[in-house]
Amino acid sequence: MTEIKINTEFIKLQQAIKLANIVSSGSDAKTLILDGKVKVNNNIVYQRGKKIFAGDIVNVDCFGQEEQFTLTVIN
Repeated sequence: MTEIKINTEFIKLQQAIKLANIVSSGSDAKTLILDGKVKVNNNIVYQRGKKIFAGDIVNVDCFGQEEQFTLTVIN
């Protein structure tokens, strides 16, 4: 599992997927989310702007390969 470090309280889902280098563009992240390929804490999420907090686990089915990451807030 990849750990993504942020210095804010939360990050929006679409931004988190891009920050994790799973996709190269925001539009690719949007497509994955709207196609139901993204889970947050084992729940499928369709909202691009869903807030992701430290400890949340995100799973992305990216072209048949599952990627997983979690967030850590650094101060």
